[in-house]
Amino acid sequence: MARSEESAKRKVPVHIITGFLGSGKTTLIHSLIEQKPVDEKWAILVNEFGQIGIDQAMFDARDDVVVKGLPGGCLCCQLAFVLQAALVNLLARSKPDRVIIEPSGLGHPAGLLDLLRGEAFQEVVEVRDIIATLDPRRMDDTRALQHDTFRDQLNMADAVALTMLDHSTPEQLSAAHAFVADHWPPRKWVQEVPQGELPIALLTQSGSAEALDISVPASHQQLAAAPSLQGSFFDFPPPPGKPQRETGTSLGYTSTGLRWHPSERFELDSLAKCLGELPKEARIKGVFHTDSGWKRLNRAAGTLSIETSAWRQDSRLEVILPDTLTVESLDIEQCRLARHDG
Repeated sequence: MARSEESAKRKVPVHIITGFLGSGKTTLIHSLIEQKPVDEKWAILVNEFGQIGIDQAMFDARDDVVVKGLPGGCLCCQLAFVLQAALVNLLARSKPDRVIIEPSGLGHPAGLLDLLRGEAFQEVVEVRDIIATLDPRRMDDTRALQHDTFRDQLNMADAVALTMLDHSTPEQLSAAHAFVADHWPPRKWVQEVPQGELPIALLTQSGSAEALDISVPASHQQLAAAPSLQGSFFDFPPPPGKPQRETGTSLGYTSTGLRWHPSERFELDSLAKCLGELPKEARIKGVFHTDSGWKRLNRAAGTLSIETSAWRQDSRLEVILPDTLTVESLDIEQCRLARHDG
């Protein structure tokens, strides 16, 4: 076998699953993990726009899947060096058979792709088909349709997974198909994924990414020159009764993060009611110690889901809003009214 063929065979496949805020990326990755070949070890790198790393808490711990969260910035610009260090560390220590990278919903994949194809990784990893998740309800969202990142995520994708089908109308789904079909060159595949369940063959049998040559837009270039938004929420929880709060604003959105000591509990029904009263435009993710156990809460486009969580480190909440709705106009602290110690 020629040296180039041997090198290619040793490369670790890397899959980028991109998509706008609330489009079901994490749910889709959960589905893929459940279908994972038993003889493979995976590494998941999750980047988040917000400060506190909610998505890392959304994955249950298991020996054959390593999850690393990179909160508080964008992989393509602010966290590029952090990503490089994290990926080098994962490849060396965990020796995964496959890597999945989930950029922030506001992350632009161009800089990420450049990094993975650069000198540091060109002989180590192979970037497979870039998959973009698309929520058909966005077809009615003018703000999203006009957002540079939303358009470029789809323009750079080799394939598209249509998500949130149980929340979309037939008209929205038809419009989403037409929207994707209008892109040139045609995507390798467009798959409807009920409940976020993507057939794993579309991942494991994918080819090399053929992303279009799209440059990072000016909004992200400005972020690359700015200090990282990375917050201070890491290993140690805040003291009981003294929740921590962080905010960050960029790319037309504002993130507010809150974090509580794990001993503090929330009344689940009251908590759901508090979160339900926030504007429907709010992207909400959280994990809480409640009177019904530890729960994950996830709300996109006004629809709230609640699941059991294995996370025990702390309670944490992240709310992302368009900057037209400022943090000052939201009484996020109202969620604390449902808290009782015990």
